[in-house]
Amino acid sequence: MATKVVVTGGRGFIGSHIIDALVQRGFDVHSIDSAETAREKNPKATYHVADIRDVAAVAVILEGSDCIFHEAALPRVQYSIENPIETFSINVDGTVALLKAAVDAKVCRFVFASSAAVYGDQSTMPLTEDMRASPKSPYALHKEIGEITCKLWSELYGLETVCLRYFNVYGPRLDPNGAYALAIGKFLRLRKEGRPIEIWGDGTNTRDYVHVSDIVRANVCAMESDNVGKGEAINIGTGKETSVNTLVGLIGGSVQHVEARLEPGRACADNRRAKELLGWEPTLKLEDGIAELKKEFGIT
Repeated sequence: MATKVVVTGGRGFIGSHIIDALVQRGFDVHSIDSAETAREKNPKATYHVADIRDVAAVAVILEGSDCIFHEAALPRVQYSIENPIETFSINVDGTVALLKAAVDAKVCRFVFASSAAVYGDQSTMPLTEDMRASPKSPYALHKEIGEITCKLWSELYGLETVCLRYFNVYGPRLDPNGAYALAIGKFLRLRKEGRPIEIWGDGTNTRDYVHVSDIVRANVCAMESDNVGKGEAINIGTGKETSVNTLVGLIGGSVQHVEARLEPGRACADNRRAKELLGWEPTLKLEDGIAELKKEFGIT
């Protein structure tokens, strides 16, 4: 029988890509989502609708599984600032409940989707995992709590855990719509509509943009590596800083500057730990990834 694995948030942007990769590798893949979505299902995966905070219901789904990829969350920094109670319940209570269910179901490994947001606004680049976390939003705090809880679960209950700190993820299936759309998706949509691309502030702030295909490979490596399992926090980023101005230059179109908002000025991953513990390195250049998305959006 194929090895059973479970992806929470399997119908989301990153989760759906992880499911496709696992199915292709021959796993018995199950997805847990809180509701049906418009995103298409992989016909070779099994989908469950359940609340990750329901320990008993989730434990039944997890039974017999070898690994969990925990992607489910209410993401976006700004949304967490505006809705701190709702996001805490899903992102923190949900993670703790899922960890409890994993222990009850005797799951071997738990791969947690964390975020570079835990670093906050640091003065030194690149960002290394031994830097002290300094969350500047509820969402970042939720991810820090999740990491601490994963490590504790490994120590207390013997559940193998590993925490992947995603930097700015982009790629096919990203959502370009809504008030909390990812920047690249929003920029592409505005470009396609022939509208000016809105830049907060002067556009000199930087991010480390990592393609979703590289994120997927990092997750598979985290499942298979013998070097992790004790709650290690690992940066998953390219190690390259890209300013918003440079990003918009790749997308093209006119620009409109609006009032700056409170956010970290720079972000760039030190990914040496990912190379050492996971054998992982990024493979797709930002220029190629943006060119791929422009074709998808019909932008010439």
